Amino acid sequence: MTVSAEAWPELPYERWKDTYATLHLWTQVVGKIRLAQSPWLNHSWHVPLYVTARGLTTSSIPYGERVFDIAFDFIDHALLVRASDGLERRMPLRPRSVADFYTEVMAMLEELQLSVRIDRVPNEIADAIPFDEDTKHSAYAPEYAQRFWRILLQVDRIFSQFRTCFLGKCSPVHFFWGSFDLAVTRFSGRTAPRHPGGVPHLADAIVREAYSHEVSSAGFWPGGSGVEHPVFYSYAYQEPPGYRDTAVRPAAASFSSSLGEFLLPYDAVRTAPNPNATLLEFLQSTYEAAANAAHWDRAALECVSGKQGVPRAVS
Repeated sequence: MTVSAEAWPELPYERWKDTYATLHLWTQVVGKIRLAQSPWLNHSWHVPLYVTARGLTTSSIPYGERVFDIAFDFIDHALLVRASDGLERRMPLRPRSVADFYTEVMAMLEELQLSVRIDRVPNEIADAIPFDEDTKHSAYAPEYAQRFWRILLQVDRIFSQFRTCFLGKCSPVHFFWGSFDLAVTRFSGRTAPRHPGGVPHLADAIVREAYSHEVSSAGFWPGGSGVEHPVFYSYAYQEPPGYRDTAVRPAAASFSSSLGEFLLPYDAVRTAPNPNATLLEFLQSTYEAAANAAHWDRAALECVSGKQGVPRAVS
C-alpha cells in the first residue's frame, strides 16, 4: 500500500472518531494478551505497546519456554501473531466488529498453541461493552489509521530525544492502550501521596501503584471526552502549588482546569515552522514548571541532550 510522505498529517477528530473508537478497543484486546502473560513491572510498564516502522507491537511476550509477539501493521493493514518456533498467523485490518476481532485473535492464538485468557471488559472506558459482545464498534478507515500511526512515529522520535536529557528514572516511550496515548514520564525519586483512584474499569490498586512516586508526565492523545481534537498534554502528580499558574511555552499551550493538565493542540505543532522545536519547547517548559514548583533536584537529575555516537561526558 502507498504510504503518505507527510510527517505531520491532519487528524480531524470528527472524520476518524469511529475508527478511533474501534481501534482503541482492538488495541485493548491485544494489550490485555500481553498483560495476561507478563510479570508485573513497576507502573504497569509490562502492558504498553510500542511504535514500530510499520505500526505498533507488544514486543516479546513470554509463554513458557516460547515467546510470541503481536503487531499492528498500518502499511499493509494487518495484524500479525508471530511465535518463536517460526509459526505465525495474519488477519486483515478492515471494518469488522470488536466481537469479530476478539474471536479471530483468540482463534489465531489457539492455532499457534498459545492458550491465553483475558479480562473481556475494556479498561478506562465508561459504559464498557465486553469484547465478545461488542458489535457496536466496527469502523476502520485505513487512511486515518495510518495517519494516526505516522503521527506516533514523529512523536515517538521527539519524546525519545527529550528522554535523553534526564539522568533520573524515566519511563520508555510507550503507548498505553487503556487511555490510548503515547507517553513518557520522568520521576523525581520521591514517593507521592496515595492516589484516590476512581478510573473507570481500572482497579484502584493499579492506579495507586502507577502513581506511587512523584512524576512529570507528557504525552500525545487523539482527543475525546470534550476535547474534540488531538492534543499534547503534560501533568504533574502530585500537582505542586503554583504549577498550573506557570507560564509555559509555546503561546498556544494552556492549562485545562477540568483535566488538570497543560494542553497544546496538535495542530499548533503540525503547522509550526519547526514542529520538532515547538514540541520540545512544550515538553521542556512544562517539565520545568513541575520540577521547579515541586523543588526537584534538577542539578542531579538533568543532563545535556544526547547526540548520535557521542557518549555523555562525565566529570
